[in-house]
Amino acid sequence: MSIAHGTILGGLSTVPDLEQALRAYRDVLGLELVEQSKIDAGLAACWGCPANVGSPYAVLRPVSGEPCWFRLVEQPDHPDFRPTRSFGWAAFECTVEDVWRWPDALPEDLFTIVGPPKNIENMKPTFIPMQALGPGREMIYLNQVLVPESDLLLPPARSPVDRIFICVLAATDREKAIAWYREALGLERGADYTIPYTMINKAFELAPDTLTTLTMIQHARMPIVEIDDYPAAATERPRHADMLPPGNALVTLAMRDLDTCQVEWISPPSDRSGALYEGRRVATTVGPSGELVECVEVG
Repeated sequence: MSIAHGTILGGLSTVPDLEQALRAYRDVLGLELVEQSKIDAGLAACWGCPANVGSPYAVLRPVSGEPCWFRLVEQPDHPDFRPTRSFGWAAFECTVEDVWRWPDALPEDLFTIVGPPKNIENMKPTFIPMQALGPGREMIYLNQVLVPESDLLLPPARSPVDRIFICVLAATDREKAIAWYREALGLERGADYTIPYTMINKAFELAPDTLTTLTMIQHARMPIVEIDDYPAAATERPRHADMLPPGNALVTLAMRDLDTCQVEWISPPSDRSGALYEGRRVATTVGPSGELVECVEVG
């Protein structure tokens, strides 16, 4: 299978209890468990997280077989972490077959619904979003695509919960972040949207009609990263020393050639085996809002 430059190959979330998280992602969302082990020293070094050596992890994949992997890494919860309040990865948007079934299907001991399904104001009704927090307080959007062919190519789901098709970034400086993804990773600037962003307004206790501007980063018509303006009250992500950030921790993107990326790698690119990597060259960098961006060379 040919994988396009910029394709989202995965999203990694940290969770306090891996078995609980597996009940959420495997048993409730219906993802297939494809690998379970402990983080080795090489991968921890790739991420710049030496304290995660030995952390239990699991890798899951949509039953459709789409090349997108959901990774869960167990580490202690951080008491100061509050979702949608800090810079870095804020959410993973997944495409689902039927968004309306999920409000009743998510157990309250595993998920917290923060945004029931609804149409987005000021945007074409190309998909219906829903937002929930998982067991590690990671934000996942369950989006049902209505119009696959528009100004963006939005993937219809081929399984009840399918691939991640947009990663949401809470930016310290939206324009700086846009420039970085263009210049460092060879991606393209898409459209700007200004909307009353319910998740942000709730998190910061703003008026419901407060507007937020966001910009889509894409490759051709494939969306990749949604870069959001964040209020002045946002902070750096609190995290344990030498560990992954809490919540939505890391995004993995396909890159045509790692040697053309204009970035400083945490450690030099190296071949990695196992689910998601499949023997390819891999390296990780830190984006302008402190986000971890893992890049896999796909040629």
